[in-house]
Amino acid sequence: MASKAAAAAVDFTRIYSSLGLSKETVAALQAFRKRHGDAQRIQTQYASQPTTVDLAHYRSVLKNKAVVDEAEKILRDFKPVTYDVNAQIKAIETFEAKAVVKAKETTEKIDIELKDLQATLANIEDARPFEDLTAEEVGNAHPRIVEAVENMIKKGKWTVPGYKEKFGDLSLM
Repeated sequence: MASKAAAAAVDFTRIYSSLGLSKETVAALQAFRKRHGDAQRIQTQYASQPTTVDLAHYRSVLKNKAVVDEAEKILRDFKPVTYDVNAQIKAIETFEAKAVVKAKETTEKIDIELKDLQATLANIEDARPFEDLTAEEVGNAHPRIVEAVENMIKKGKWTVPGYKEKFGDLSLM
C-alpha cells in the first residue's frame, strides 16, 4: 500500500522534463506504466474472486453424480501450465539496456551543450561594450565586412543598401 501511495505522489511529467528524456523514451515509459497499471488492476480483480469449488453443493443440486465425480477428478489432476518468461525478461532487459544507453547519450549531449553555453556566457560577460569597439577590431573579427566595404568603395558605392529605407534620408538637400 505504501508503494502505491508513493507512486501516486511521484510527478512523472516533472521527472521526464528534468531528465531531458527524448520523446521516444518518454512514450515508451508511459506505455510501460499504463501496461503495469492495467496488469495490477486485473490481478487485484482476479485475486478477490474465490478459488475453491464447492463440489458438495453441485452433488446436492445435480442428479447425475458421475458428472460431479468426473469434474472432481479433473480438478484434482489439473496442473497449471507453467510459462517460460525468459524471453520476456530478456526483452525487458534489452529495453532497459537501450534506455540506459540513450540516457547516457542524452546526458553527454546535455553536458556538451551546457559547457558550450557556459563558454558563451563567459564570453558575453567578458566582452567589451559595443560602444568601445573600433572599426579595425570589428574588421579583424569579421573579415567579410572589410571585404564588402572595400568592394563597395571600388565600385563607387558610398551608401549602404537598405539604409535609406530603414532610417530615412537625412540629407538637407
